[in-house]
Amino acid sequence: MVSSEERLSDFIDRLNEERKPAENEYTTESEELKDLFSAVKLVRTLKEPAMPEAGFERRLIGYVKEKLAPKSRKNMKSRMRMAVLAAAAALLFLTAGILFPFKEKNMVSAMAEAYQDIKAYRGILEIKSANSAGETVTQAKLEVWADKKGRYYVKGLEGANANIITVNNGKRKWQIRPDQKRIYLFSPFPDSYRFIFEIGKEIDEAENALDVRRAGEAKIHGRTAEVLEVTPRSGLPYKIWVDKKTKLPVQKETAAQNAVRYTVTYAELDFYDAIPEDLLAYQAPAAYEAVDEDAELAVNDWKEAASVAGFAPPLPGALPEGFMQEGIAVVPERKLLKIYYAKDGKKAAFIQGKVERKFTPSPSAMLGEVDGSVAEIQSPLYEAEGILSGGNVYAGNTDLRSIRWQKDGFEYAVIGNVSLEDLGTLTEAVTGWKFFMPAAEGKTWEPQVKVPYDLKIEENTQKGVDAGSMPWKLDPVYTAQVFVNLEISPEGISGDGPIGIEDFKMIHNDGKLAVVSVLSDKSPIEKVYLKRLVRQDPTGIWTVVGYDPAGKN
Repeated sequence: MVSSEERLSDFIDRLNEERKPAENEYTTESEELKDLFSAVKLVRTLKEPAMPEAGFERRLIGYVKEKLAPKSRKNMKSRMRMAVLAAAAALLFLTAGILFPFKEKNMVSAMAEAYQDIKAYRGILEIKSANSAGETVTQAKLEVWADKKGRYYVKGLEGANANIITVNNGKRKWQIRPDQKRIYLFSPFPDSYRFIFEIGKEIDEAENALDVRRAGEAKIHGRTAEVLEVTPRSGLPYKIWVDKKTKLPVQKETAAQNAVRYTVTYAELDFYDAIPEDLLAYQAPAAYEAVDEDAELAVNDWKEAASVAGFAPPLPGALPEGFMQEGIAVVPERKLLKIYYAKDGKKAAFIQGKVERKFTPSPSAMLGEVDGSVAEIQSPLYEAEGILSGGNVYAGNTDLRSIRWQKDGFEYAVIGNVSLEDLGTLTEAVTGWKFFMPAAEGKTWEPQVKVPYDLKIEENTQKGVDAGSMPWKLDPVYTAQVFVNLEISPEGISGDGPIGIEDFKMIHNDGKLAVVSVLSDKSPIEKVYLKRLVRQDPTGIWTVVGYDPAGKN
């Protein structure tokens, strides 16, 4: 007969191996083991532990051995409780070592702590590319000034953007182009531009990464650095070099794309109390033409805004806790109204304008609702459509999020670098309308016919899309169109195929699962079900996992 100690040991071993135990606290008939199984599981639920001083594990094991030594006849229950404490402690150390590698986790925490003391910094950034043959080319060299308020001054020193200066002082943004003798003016927020290696952003990404592992040590411009391999929640793994003295990242190497790998290095990095005021002061060089790309007229109240925009803005109720209104502006050229808000150093903007074209959500967006109207939700903002203008692809390079919808002849958007939850709360407060966020755990969407797939093939397809091939796989509607047309013409399709894209309508998208309705009578399929199997973010491809045949609902 297997003893209780052996059953307990088997239970712990199976948990450590991520296997299902042969028995648990619900199936065992032993009251003693019920308590012990529960105790072990409780230990496994602990978050990242505050690790004790060196030698603690050794002293704990010694203490337990002493207690288990046969100096006296202790009952089995007492000895088993001590045994499970020892096993649980060992499990805790093992689990912590696997899930939270001490050195790497400590380094990430050290970066965040070191950055807390930084007010502003100046650096010389070198951007280099290397091909598969190891040939390296310097693409650019930049002088960078940045602070924690989001302000920056970037000047090209070498490369295609040499002598071009881009500045955002928090109140206005401009770019000086000596080659054109022009100075371009922009709205300071939202700001899609970011230089390639922001220290604060790199630390945030490391803190939120799926995994951070030590990959060695190296010298970078005379500085000894820890090399960390970072596996982000989206995208491919990359490496960062962390200066052992300052505990701040000084170099980043991207994953290879189309056999080209980029390395960005701070050849120089110094810290200051503030960015020099003369760098942040707007000064138009003599004989330069000023080109206002997004001219905004600041107004004092709602009445002025209405008179310039040609429509009355909504009158918000009580703002959510922590938010405060910073100003109201109108873009006369486009008849847009903008109301700016701030919370804890972050910003958001409510934008309203008259409908100019049919509402078409970005294919990378989730779908929600604002007062019954379909809402496009992007987190991060990947593709700017409609009132957000220009169709610029942000490719996840900013921390901006957005909610966009149309209602009663107007198009609205709320955009900001606050959390998506805060953005939704602000939307409800400003408009008085209910905002609905989709959830993958909500309504059950199950196809009548399942389509088999090979995950390995999908992973390789994702790599191809990352390298620039088959971009249509990022769009669930186009992916559904290709699938349906191939079902009609398995020998191949030319042009748009038998059924055009206008006959496909996305009816659900929560970022992980999308359902596309087929409106054409020619289609043998009524609905197509797609999932992001490889990567659940705007860069992830969509895979058809099932469909509903036409006329069978």
